[in-house]
Amino acid sequence: MSHAQADGSAPNRIHPTAVLGEGVELGGGNVIGPYTVIVGPVRIGDGNWIGPHVTIGTPGEDRGGPHPVAWEDAPTGDPALDGHGVVIGSRNRIREYAGVHQGTWRASTLGDDCYLLRGSHIGHDAVVGDHVTLACNVLLGGHTHVWSHANLGMGTVVHQGARIGPGAMVGMGSAVRREVGAFTITVGNPARASGVNLVGLSRRGLDEATVEALTPWVKGKGDLPDDGLPDDLSTLVKAWDARPREEH
Repeated sequence: MSHAQADGSAPNRIHPTAVLGEGVELGGGNVIGPYTVIVGPVRIGDGNWIGPHVTIGTPGEDRGGPHPVAWEDAPTGDPALDGHGVVIGSRNRIREYAGVHQGTWRASTLGDDCYLLRGSHIGHDAVVGDHVTLACNVLLGGHTHVWSHANLGMGTVVHQGARIGPGAMVGMGSAVRREVGAFTITVGNPARASGVNLVGLSRRGLDEATVEALTPWVKGKGDLPDDGLPDDLSTLVKAWDARPREEH
């Protein structure tokens, strides 16, 4: 099976039992563990640790969709990933038995510096931002969007099409049926907001006064503060605040 590696990049370490199908593009410095299966079209960045028994690029769970023998044949999808496929960034840790499905109308996407624990799953057409943690057995339905710095606890289930806001903390065993607000703490079945993720905000470099100024916005009772937020956080929350109305 063939795979591409960026010229001049660090070598990839791929276990001999791993299967990489046609249309899999690798950056450099990736580790791919035993019995992992990656089928194209898939583009993976640099420095990822992909453990044993991981599956990336298998078909989306659509009963009427095609299920090709992609580990033997060249992919039938768009090799430019303009519509479907999988795109994974850099420096992610993807633990054993995790899975990422192909997209059907857009690429299923995982950003940079994420940690996917054992048995977590990213469904077709899902978008996961940067620095996201999916704990053991977290299941993301198709078309979901998890924004950067979110943390989903063990066994959380996210209904297809749901949105998890930036910096949100979702408690273990939660069933998310609709949108979860930015930097909220959410728990239960159905999941409901129970507070503000103060720890997450402090880790983003906010002092007590700035957290206090931002809290009304987090609770949906005020506007974003005009200043005081670090540039990267300001960009993130402004993008969330300006998301299309149908995502509210």
